Amino acid sequence: MKRNLTKRMTCLATAAVMATSMFSASALGVSASEDKDVVTMLLPPVSDTYQDMIYEWEAAFEAENPDIDIEITTASWEDIDQKLNTQVNAGSPPDIAFVGYDDVSTYVDLGMALDLSQYLDSDTLADFDETILSYFQVEDGIYGLPAYCEVQCIGGNQEMLEAAGIDWQSIQENGWTYDEFREAIAAGVITDGDEVTTYGFVFACSGVTAADYFNIFVNNAGMPSAFDEDLKYTYTSSMMLDFLEDIRALIDDGSMPSSLNSVDAGMRWNMFLTGQTMITGKGLSSFERSAANNNALIEAGEGEEVEGSIEVNYIVLPVPVFENGTQNAYAAVDGYICLTGETDPDADHVANVAKVAYYFASGERAALTTQELYLTPVCETGTAAYEELDPIENKNEYNTAAVQNLTAQVAAARPDIPASLSAQATTILDEVIVPKFQSLLAGETTAQEMYDAIVEAAYDAFGEDGCVTD
Repeated sequence: MKRNLTKRMTCLATAAVMATSMFSASALGVSASEDKDVVTMLLPPVSDTYQDMIYEWEAAFEAENPDIDIEITTASWEDIDQKLNTQVNAGSPPDIAFVGYDDVSTYVDLGMALDLSQYLDSDTLADFDETILSYFQVEDGIYGLPAYCEVQCIGGNQEMLEAAGIDWQSIQENGWTYDEFREAIAAGVITDGDEVTTYGFVFACSGVTAADYFNIFVNNAGMPSAFDEDLKYTYTSSMMLDFLEDIRALIDDGSMPSSLNSVDAGMRWNMFLTGQTMITGKGLSSFERSAANNNALIEAGEGEEVEGSIEVNYIVLPVPVFENGTQNAYAAVDGYICLTGETDPDADHVANVAKVAYYFASGERAALTTQELYLTPVCETGTAAYEELDPIENKNEYNTAAVQNLTAQVAAARPDIPASLSAQATTILDEVIVPKFQSLLAGETTAQEMYDAIVEAAYDAFGEDGCVTD
């Protein structure tokens, strides 16, 4: 569940090299049996035991399909981008790679992604939730199959929420406004004299994690996408200025630390486990399990828990809705994209690649993967298999229902946005929005100054006519 924006630039910079060095991954791998087709896969540790289970799945598939060999290469989340980039840059990508949906347009633009709608029938594609599948769609093509939809939200300490008078069950069901959220996190602040011992809300904002805070929250501020239906850039709207002022107000209230721009993901989670914040972000479904595991270590009394940590019951919470906004859950949709280094790949081989991708993304494989992540499957065959699994012990069913509710609120993807516009928007995000946002959080830039910088960059990139003005 990782994003690497530099991958796009690396891939685009080497497009010319790849044009002269095109050959498929299957051409590199030589099967022990010449009459078997080899399908190569590059897979990260998607869940705790995923990289153990995949070899069982491989053996089961090969037993059912004796004409196909699967060759799996595993990599850590830290290394997988480099490995994939190396193979892509050489023009020999794996047949199947596990990536985030936001990488798809890059490979489509390079001519390396395979349109699975040409090789999987409509009934097979209909196994997947239509909205979630659309995240792997570019124009009319389907270039990958989703493994899960992970809603990016926030999470709270149940005891602290209740002590602050916050009806978290109602919020899970009905959501909350920005004003309600602002009041709630102010009530969650605990002080010892002049010193704040517990903040109402902490979000990791060091380095690129600032982009998470911006993206997840702006989604509910009337700008669910960087482009509207007319393909005009939306972040030049006056709603952006209102949003930035509201974000800064949470720090000025004292509900968030003034050093928020220096808080990284590890620090943010430790602050939550040690009681230094009531609500944390970003929040993931699997954080419930992580908190429960630390609780078990505390109970064991062997000193293996996070130092200074307290028992925490993790509560899934939606992101608040800002004025002019609507509830839109921000989703990370990751899955299996099919690639080729050939301009005219062998149709039989591609059909086998599509078959393997569907096998890994569906049925019991989908059920086991999502259960470990405290998610629910995004395909019907996975849902059926999920119902046959032993239930997770001590799972908070309120959280389960909240995640299902948020998943239903995920907006459809925008396959209509051309890759060239997406690339320009990403440049503005990386070069203008993220650094200015960190400066805003640090009190070094005002909301107006950040907004003006966004408008200037957008006008340069898209022209005033290509931007929303209101």
